[in-house]
Amino acid sequence: MKRRSWSHDELILAFNLYCKTPFGRMHGRNPEVIELARLIGRTPSAVSWKLVNFASLDPALKKRGISGASHGSIADLEVWDEFNRDWDRLAFESERLRAQLANHPLDPTSIGDFDLPLGAEREAMIRVRVNQSFFRSAVLAAYESKCCITGLAVPELLNASHIVPWTVDANNRVNPCNGLCLNALHDRMFDRGFLTVTAKYTVKVSKRLASAQKLGAIAESILAYDGRPIQLPDHFLPDPKFLDYHERKIFRN
Repeated sequence: MKRRSWSHDELILAFNLYCKTPFGRMHGRNPEVIELARLIGRTPSAVSWKLVNFASLDPALKKRGISGASHGSIADLEVWDEFNRDWDRLAFESERLRAQLANHPLDPTSIGDFDLPLGAEREAMIRVRVNQSFFRSAVLAAYESKCCITGLAVPELLNASHIVPWTVDANNRVNPCNGLCLNALHDRMFDRGFLTVTAKYTVKVSKRLASAQKLGAIAESILAYDGRPIQLPDHFLPDPKFLDYHERKIFRN
């Protein structure tokens, strides 16, 4: 039987799932893999193999010595590059396609309890909310839902933190390489510049907190991590240029 080529839409959907799946769950027994296979009329093993093909392109996995599959197609590389050129558009498009296939069009009530205006502003707000949800899912999946500083593994207490702020770099708002998985406390401190992560992936705490050493809780939860390496994600390694920006522009040295 002749093998059916993967369509562009199918590849977009597979890459969407790659973004949201920890490397260790890229297998045919994963319910999310099984569901996507059902939606696009393929086998779970075919979908899981496509995820591993994408993994072979991921610099974060190469850095860890994990090569993934070695026979990905040119089309896989094209979709990888397409996402990396325009995360905002492709993240939304892949979410729209997934909702369409599952026969439940994007519903603003599932994105948050707020009143949406009509017209173009409504569409823009829906796009923002959908992409924010995609970014969170991708970042938490990359870090296996663990804070990269403390190892806390309670998803309800974790945030997908932008390294370069949302308002500064529109092109990388949805790029998982512009994200860190942080617990709520360290996320707040990172956002306010009281700690940073260097381009060498180590934690750096502001000297402005040195006087807080007499406060036991602060020393234990923050100062104790100064100089320690973060726990690296299994894919979508934080881009050093984003980390460098945070240290230079946001960190309170």
